[in-house]
Formats: sequence, structure tokens, C-alpha cells
Amino acid sequence: MGQRLDLHYILEDKLGSTNVYFQPPESVKLQYPCIIYERIIDNVEYADNYPYKKRRLYSIKVIDRNPDSIIPDKVGEIPYSSTDTSYTKNNLNHYIFNIYY
Repeated sequence: MGQRLDLHYILEDKLGSTNVYFQPPESVKLQYPCIIYERIIDNVEYADNYPYKKRRLYSIKVIDRNPDSIIPDKVGEIPYSSTDTSYTKNNLNHYIFNIYY
């Protein structure tokens, strides 16, 4: 769990607030701008049939009302991050990243 919390604090730093949510339930009222992230899968590399390297893949969603937000640029600076897609829904801009952490 320590690794996920490390990522959580990095995301809070990039956002500049504590509006960072890990797999929030539907009942949580989001404050914008915010970041929502969830664990997707573990990537395990093997040598001689033994796991020697394991990284977790997280999906990171930056949501902001501002279409010119600099927050996605800041999240894109995190090592091992890649842009997945972006879209607008309900006048909110969504930027999706995949990050191995």
C-alpha cells in the first residue's frame, strides 16, 4: 500500500490540492479540478520462471472545467506515464493517463 500512497501524494502535488480520489464510490461528491485514479493490472516480468520485476498500472483521470488546464501537462511529467485519451462530458474536460508505478 505504501507505493500507492506515494503515487497519491505525487498526484496531490501535481494537482496543487487534496482533490485526489482513489476509486471513489458514486456517493462521493467530487470537487473540481480533481484527479481520480484506479489500479488496473500488475505487470510482472519473469526470469527462469521466477518473477523478478513487478510494476502496477494505474489509470489516472484529470478532470477540470478549464480546457486550457496545465494539470494534464504536470501529470504527463510523471515517469512512466503515457497519455491515453481525452474527452469532454457535461462541460468537464477529462484527460486520461496510464502510469506504471
